[in-house]
Amino acid sequence: MEPYTFKSTVLILPGLGNSGEGHWQTLWEKEYNFIRVQQRDWDAPIQSEWIETIDTKISELNTTDILLVGHSLACCTVAFWAARFNRKIKGALLVAPSDTDADTYPPGTTGFKPMPLNKLPFPSIAVASTDDYYVAYERALHFANAWGSELVSIGPAGHINVAAGFGDFKEGIELLKRLDEGKVK
Repeated sequence: MEPYTFKSTVLILPGLGNSGEGHWQTLWEKEYNFIRVQQRDWDAPIQSEWIETIDTKISELNTTDILLVGHSLACCTVAFWAARFNRKIKGALLVAPSDTDADTYPPGTTGFKPMPLNKLPFPSIAVASTDDYYVAYERALHFANAWGSELVSIGPAGHINVAAGFGDFKEGIELLKRLDEGKVK
């Protein structure tokens, strides 16, 4: 079977602390030649800076055929970016959105509260776990509804990262293919 070739330009958007070597975002980046958006500060991020960096990268690419793949803090970053810039892109896969309003969210970020609840101007899929320490499932459902995202629950999967046992995350790549093929409204 031929390996899948993405038609879209895919940007990897890690969350707080970046995504390390064994993280599914890093594995996808290497396997499919996706582009990681490099933030200046992964450990004490400033929301306005993160969304400017994303917008600058999208502007450099000069295409609307872009898919964003956000994990954790990057999910709400995408919503903040969309509210500010309102650009038309192909879509976004938002995995394990962190709840920056929750008591469990780590300190040290600036400008990520309150959680953005604006409807995204492009198709999106939000992927949530039923036992994510950083977001209650009900809140993940609330975010997905507000953003206009299709919600995919993958059951008890922690924060959908290396610590939760996720390496390749094949289910996620299948969801990204649906976005790439325009099969998400």
